[in-house]
Amino acid sequence: MSHFIDDRGRGTVSNLPNRFEKLQVEIDDGAMEELAAADPEFEKARPKTVYYRDDSQSLITTNASPDLGFEASLNPYRGCEHGCAYCYARPYHEYLGFNAGLDFETKIMVKEHAADLLEWELASSRWKPKHLACSGVTDCYQPIERKLEITRACLEVLARFRNPVGIVTKNALVTRDLDYLVELAQFQAATVAISLTSLDANLAGKLEPRASRPEARLQAIRELSDAGVPVGISLAPVIPGLNDHEIPAILQAAADHGARFASYTVLRLPYGVKEIFSGWLDRHFLQSREKVLGRVREMRGGGDRLNDSTFGTRFTGEGAVAEEIRTLFRVSAKRCGLDGDRVKLSTEHFQRHSPGQLELFD
Repeated sequence: MSHFIDDRGRGTVSNLPNRFEKLQVEIDDGAMEELAAADPEFEKARPKTVYYRDDSQSLITTNASPDLGFEASLNPYRGCEHGCAYCYARPYHEYLGFNAGLDFETKIMVKEHAADLLEWELASSRWKPKHLACSGVTDCYQPIERKLEITRACLEVLARFRNPVGIVTKNALVTRDLDYLVELAQFQAATVAISLTSLDANLAGKLEPRASRPEARLQAIRELSDAGVPVGISLAPVIPGLNDHEIPAILQAAADHGARFASYTVLRLPYGVKEIFSGWLDRHFLQSREKVLGRVREMRGGGDRLNDSTFGTRFTGEGAVAEEIRTLFRVSAKRCGLDGDRVKLSTEHFQRHSPGQLELFD
């Protein structure tokens, strides 16, 4: 089917079967070829993004993972139009009846009432103030946020309650909300990590087709830093044989633009992401495909495995390749002054409000 779809701006053109569904739709290649022959415009068809209302009755989710740096998170959207072929979150879309391939980046669930839900949850006496991670699954600043401003509305609520939040994004749109981020930062209640995987605009355009280009992300780091918002980078994922050689340059560029901290994770390929990322390599880096996948297998214990979800090693991998990446990152981060602890957020200034309460006093 991918032969008949214009894949510009998409991380994948694959519609993998949903692993939870018993019935699957299979495309008859012969029929598709007949359609293409009869209609010259058929191959130019571009998959459109469709937005669906998400009627979730709560916004904050919690986890007990021992290797995540947060207990609670919020995600205004499900699915992500940035279209990163490597995205570990793609399989979450299967729980919604969609697939982890093209559906993930073209069928976006929108939580229209996210800010209202967040306000009610923070106002509840059951809420114990804690650091909230924003974009734990999908990017809260994906393209539609420019129009809908759902993330911005959530930040307004967080600023009013002074509840700490840590944002991870690969979109320079985050600087639009400097007013709320600066307000939160005054109470040690905000950090931003810009996801930066390459300084090569051509590679970034293929790897993360609808995200901001590297120069725009670096400029966002500068603007956040100059405004007093603690900002750093998340070099994620490191893909051995593709972008690992860029680690020193990426860290130096981030430091030069005002980053205060840095972290990394290595490539994770759970469930259908294996096929999606392998297909992406076929389209864009065929000659490097086996080198990249071979190193990923080595990081995941050898053999045929491309993923290992074991706590403690799923983010960093193991073996010689993983150790080389770890050493290169540590040495480079130290050289750039990015080897310090991540900024700690505080709940000291949290203030509870009743939903809709008028603020008569500061």
